[in-house]
Amino acid sequence: MLSMHQISAGRAAGRVVCALVLCAFLTPSAASAGPADRGAAPGWHGALASYLTVGAAAADTLRRNVRSILQAWARTPAAPPGARGTAVATYGAGQSPPPSEGTSSQPVTGPLSGYMDFHYNNRQNEDAVLDFHRFVLLFSHGFSDRIRFVAELELEHAVVSNETEGELELEQAYVDFLITRGFNVRAGMLLTPVGIINERHEPPVFHGVERPFVDTVIIPTTWFDAGVGVHGEVGPGVRYRVYAMATLDAFGFSAEEGLRGGRQKGAESNARSLAGTGRIEYVGTPGLVLGASLWSGETGFNTLRFDTSLTLVEFDGRYRLGELEARGQYAHGFLDGMDRLNRAVQRTTGVSPNVAEEIRGFYLEASYFILPHPAPKELAAFLRYENFDTQFDMPAGFRPLREFDRDAWVFGLTYFPDPDVAVKLDYTVLRNQSAVIDAPDSLNLGLGWWF
Repeated sequence: MLSMHQISAGRAAGRVVCALVLCAFLTPSAASAGPADRGAAPGWHGALASYLTVGAAAADTLRRNVRSILQAWARTPAAPPGARGTAVATYGAGQSPPPSEGTSSQPVTGPLSGYMDFHYNNRQNEDAVLDFHRFVLLFSHGFSDRIRFVAELELEHAVVSNETEGELELEQAYVDFLITRGFNVRAGMLLTPVGIINERHEPPVFHGVERPFVDTVIIPTTWFDAGVGVHGEVGPGVRYRVYAMATLDAFGFSAEEGLRGGRQKGAESNARSLAGTGRIEYVGTPGLVLGASLWSGETGFNTLRFDTSLTLVEFDGRYRLGELEARGQYAHGFLDGMDRLNRAVQRTTGVSPNVAEEIRGFYLEASYFILPHPAPKELAAFLRYENFDTQFDMPAGFRPLREFDRDAWVFGLTYFPDPDVAVKLDYTVLRNQSAVIDAPDSLNLGLGWWF
């Protein structure tokens, strides 16, 4: 409850403010007064000023100040409809508003991020194609410091229809429960932790317009499914991820694309038996990353007559010294029960998939940043050799299809106008061991970015 003294003081202050505003509006300034006005009696406003015990000089000074403020407000344009609160709505917690004029521009990233790539592919003896290959959005949310959510939604080839190869896929959607640095729990739609590219496949992180062949037919990138597991960092620079995930479907394996057709992709994935997978990385030495991955599981849930299984092992390394960067990867798959699988499919469809008992692939790549300055505008030249064979060792009674024993030389340039934007040009020389079927060379141009 306010006291009578506080109420009286408030009323007095209100009278002062009202008097000054009225004086500012109704009284001409000394500069605008005519000769007859100078020296004349101040009139009613002078009496008001006297009543408020404010000296004439002080009143004139305050009057001019108030007039200046009101004139400045009058010159300020009104905000357009809906403008109120725009800055708050657009730039939330943890974000920055646009830079003011005259300052350097800085990237502004919100809770929505993603990556895209746009390709021109000109394969030998085929018409050239333009393809907006990927449009990917990533979402993240922190429920608390200990619980976070991450999701990735991908549209491939721009349109999903019966006439195109377009796909809309939920590649990631998991919740992390962060417990300690060395032990955390992850559950949901997970990326299989195998190889270099499968978990980090944004265009600016690898050279070449298309992903390496080894990461397409030996390791079926992008490889994802529903699962649960643990991850963390143990010791200096040693990271691990171990998951139990839905397995592959052996009835999707093929001679040409290896394991690629066997992915269930979390769409009501059969969980009669789960696969185990894991990866360990060493990042304790500057510029050096060493990794090893394992995937093992039963793959024959679509048949009750026989069992099939797969064990895939992978090793990789990356090293950068100054402007020189090198990377390599080796992957080898051991498939059991493929002789019975091939015969079962042949009885059903009339054509054997000719799936091998072993598949393997490797690549070696070197790149050099020939225009490292001024950063971030960089130009890198690269050369990659790949050897990949989805018919490496066949089951008894089946002959290898030599057109699927392939190798490739890929060379080109990657220009980074910004660290998050890559303009790519490469030429691919693809060869196989067939004396009848040729493998086509290709010229590729691409633009990829992430944000």
